[in-house]
Amino acid sequence: MDLQKEVILNETRRQFFEKGAKGIAGIALANLLSENSWATSDNPDVLGGLSYLPHFAPKAKRCIYLHMMGGPPQMDLLDYKPKMKDWYDRDLPESVRRGQRLTTMTSGQARFPIAPSVFKFKQYGQSGAWISELLPYTAKMVDDLAIVRSLQTEAINHEPAITFIQTGRQVAGQPCIGSWISYGLGSMNRDLPTFVVMNAEKSHPKSGVQAISAKLWSSGFLSPSYAGVGLRGGLDPVLYLKNPKGVSTTTRRKMLDGLSKLNQIRHREIGNPETLARIEQFEMAFRMQSSVPEMSDLSSEPKSTFKRWGEEAKEPGKFQNAALMARRLVERGVRFVQIYHRGWDVHGFAPEVLPAQARDVDRASWALIQDLKERGLLEDTLVIWGGEFGRTIYSQGQLTPTDYGRDHHPRCYSIWMAGGGVKGGVVYGETDDFSYNIVKNPVHIRDFQATILHLFGINHERFTHKHQGLEAKLTGVEHARIVNELLV
Repeated sequence: MDLQKEVILNETRRQFFEKGAKGIAGIALANLLSENSWATSDNPDVLGGLSYLPHFAPKAKRCIYLHMMGGPPQMDLLDYKPKMKDWYDRDLPESVRRGQRLTTMTSGQARFPIAPSVFKFKQYGQSGAWISELLPYTAKMVDDLAIVRSLQTEAINHEPAITFIQTGRQVAGQPCIGSWISYGLGSMNRDLPTFVVMNAEKSHPKSGVQAISAKLWSSGFLSPSYAGVGLRGGLDPVLYLKNPKGVSTTTRRKMLDGLSKLNQIRHREIGNPETLARIEQFEMAFRMQSSVPEMSDLSSEPKSTFKRWGEEAKEPGKFQNAALMARRLVERGVRFVQIYHRGWDVHGFAPEVLPAQARDVDRASWALIQDLKERGLLEDTLVIWGGEFGRTIYSQGQLTPTDYGRDHHPRCYSIWMAGGGVKGGVVYGETDDFSYNIVKNPVHIRDFQATILHLFGINHERFTHKHQGLEAKLTGVEHARIVNELLV
């Protein structure tokens, strides 16, 4: 239901309350705030969501999105280009570049010398996928993955690019994909947020760091209740969740009850549905005082967990720890978990920085997939690994046989997906010998977004929210297709 209709509906209720007896009004309002009254789905295990969703039977119920901030270089990881060995330090041909846009970081260079990857590749799995030596654990699970080597975007700088892939627009202020799914499908638990976000530390001091802010997990013009909830590493994952010193749980409960009564009075006067959302947010925070510490306490994990994941999974702030928390969150019914891992902006020192970046995420990504498989969760949990754009085959700055940097490149890059209705053992799309242009099966990020929604049982063309007189969509107004070749 859109906000305008909701306001009209609440105004009608307000008029009813004013005319009715106070006792009847109180009963009606209590029913309005009850769990069942706002669970519009036919599924009793789902709270909230739109009554008309899903449009069809979903393959995915939940998602873990591993976002590599900065743009991992595809030719060093997942897009093998052996012919480039013969092109070392030769200029990128204009017939390849075709006058395509450059960033200001390399547009002034006199030359664009080819920098072949210094890392070795081998083929793995039934698909014969070529995987870099930097990703030995990813190589072990290629038959579970759909690798897309032909993703493309128009954005060439980090801020608009990451905003584009997360929200469908290059300008901030739109709901991100996690918020859209939370809004459409509702929650699968009462005691934790529907949408959780974590930021993971980088390991190498020379790796580039991009700015990151909560607007990337904002609900935009949707209700704030659909925004991502940030979890920090450590014993205090949510700021201000604990009771202040000297305040007991009983005192906190009395305070919330009093605040709820005040908000109910305000709702009767104004009829703003956001007031009801605020009441529920306070109640969720109260429940999280128990659920979050339990979720983040790893003492219940067996020794076999850390034998698989490594000891780094015990260290708050590490990607390994965040990925393990993601598994624990989806086990407890969290629908969408997003992890941002910074440090992939390799404008320089790429051969030095990339091994550390890969070590941060490679084993943990593999362990996550194995844990989900063992628990029977991978079948309906979509896992995504990738960045906001790719990198150039030519070097930024000085090129030597052992050192190079790579600039931003939006024309093509690689990601992988697994679980949740994705077909394993697939390599989709193809780029030219320079990993500069797509020569087969392009996938625009709008196609990528439409495919994610499809896996959740949502027709992206019919999933809208009225905003400023328009039926806004995650995929916007331009054409987007479902990449059926990736689906089971």
